[in-house]
Amino acid sequence: MRVIKQFFDFYLNSSVHVALAVYAMSFITLKRFNILYDENILYFIFYATITAYNFVKYFGIAKFHHRSLTQSLKAIQIFSFICFAFLCYYALQLPFKSLIYILAFGVITFLYAFPFIPKDFYLDNQQNLRDVSGIKVYIIAFVWTGVTVFLPLINNEFTFNADVFITAFQYFIFVIVLMLPFEIRDLKYDSLKLATIPQKIGVKLTKLFGLIFLMVFFFAEFFKDELSNCNITSSSIITFITAIFLVFTNKKRNRYYSSFWVESIPIFWLIIVLLC
Repeated sequence: MRVIKQFFDFYLNSSVHVALAVYAMSFITLKRFNILYDENILYFIFYATITAYNFVKYFGIAKFHHRSLTQSLKAIQIFSFICFAFLCYYALQLPFKSLIYILAFGVITFLYAFPFIPKDFYLDNQQNLRDVSGIKVYIIAFVWTGVTVFLPLINNEFTFNADVFITAFQYFIFVIVLMLPFEIRDLKYDSLKLATIPQKIGVKLTKLFGLIFLMVFFFAEFFKDELSNCNITSSSIITFITAIFLVFTNKKRNRYYSSFWVESIPIFWLIIVLLC
């Protein structure tokens, strides 16, 4: 059992699970716009997510505590380097315009972790976007939306239309809702200066806010020019599942509730879409 737990913790801590979630939402985009499976862009997104998340999570630790890193963190470093090599391989398979788009989000990811903000604006000795008051969840939603909606479509030369932007809007608010259980879980750890949504309006209103967003997410489907039974069915099921997880989240839930189960929701969504 100990070995299984260590492997499972490595799976979560090395960002493989969140990478599968991002991969799943990107795949759903291809399915929604009737685009054939694009191995190069989907695998690039998968490996890029692992590389980016591990860079953001462990940049400070690796920078200041390199010699004293635990074995697990050293293993994550090695694993991240391997994923970066795969990232580079799949990047070479992508067209130039996709790489330019990717570069923009790479810069945002770098600034999210790297200290660059003037001292008058940063919080708790941090000088990166992650610690700017009140914007963390929106930056994450913006990046996820850009990567999972626009990047797969750009790579396949899909002409943007109203349905694309409605889908991007849906993904944006969906990711914000997915982040709420994490923000509620971290209430006892986050600095008050971060001004997270639960810190500003409380847990009950945060859940209400999330439920309203889920309703907007679902009903936005009916504003699209091209409606399909599969999209409506999958959106309704995933709205219900996400609402259940949001309602039952609280500060006392263990980390697996959000880090595994909540982050599994996009994977469930993809499974539903594939079964339609």
